[in-house]
Amino acid sequence: MNIGVSGASGNLGKAIVRELQARNQGHKIVAISRTPKNSDGVEGREGDYDKPETLATAYAGLDKVILIPTGDLRPGMRGSQNEAAIAAAVAAGVKHIVLLSAAGTREQAEPAIGASYWRGEQALIKAAPQWTILRMNYYAEALADEVKQSASSGALTGFAENKVAFVSRDDVAAAAAGIVLTEGHSGAIYNATGAKNYTGAERAALASEVLGTQIGFAVVAVETLQAGMAQMGLPAFVINAVVGIQQDFAAGAFDVVTGDVEKLSGRPPRDLRDILAGRLK
Repeated sequence: MNIGVSGASGNLGKAIVRELQARNQGHKIVAISRTPKNSDGVEGREGDYDKPETLATAYAGLDKVILIPTGDLRPGMRGSQNEAAIAAAVAAGVKHIVLLSAAGTREQAEPAIGASYWRGEQALIKAAPQWTILRMNYYAEALADEVKQSASSGALTGFAENKVAFVSRDDVAAAAAGIVLTEGHSGAIYNATGAKNYTGAERAALASEVLGTQIGFAVVAVETLQAGMAQMGLPAFVINAVVGIQQDFAAGAFDVVTGDVEKLSGRPPRDLRDILAGRLK
């Protein structure tokens, strides 16, 4: 097979390419990005979601492609990019399209951060000859970054006590690779999650153990978080994205635990304690 990874220059894209290389059994791997590079038997091709004309060549001849959404937080942009990439892959004759999405995806309108994932999922289901959706829980690595930032204030914050099944980027990559390297996934929606969920208090306690210093969990008002980020000079669309994620936390969108990572990758997901220890020490 010819297998493409679209968005291959980002951290997740690179991790997926590594997984495909490690588990490859004679398939051709194509790494698609705005800055393509050939390396270790991987063909690099230019493909830019904002330039659909580049995607026709990028996706040509592929049997399967993994589409990784960008980190563009401007309202409407990522949804349009997802739709453009899916349309280009279908037009190029790709037989099976795998879309990376987010846990808790549901019908939402812009500027909600989840709207782009909903648009992408709907476009995929309607147009692709064969499709699979892999919904990601919140990155454990992102939590580690938040812990670093919160160490000085002594508290992680949220709009309410909540539960999140944090998942490592490498586990998401392994699950995505498993989908394209094995059969039987057409029409499936999977959730890549950690092995257990953590409340705010539980992850604060875990972070405290790893750091050796006390960190708590504090519930804050939406307005407080918005005002703090505004004082930092962050643009409105970034503030809206962060607020949207925290609202999803509070609504339970990331309170889902599945065995999908192990099913797809053949190995259990990494433990949150190990991930925090590796990034905080």
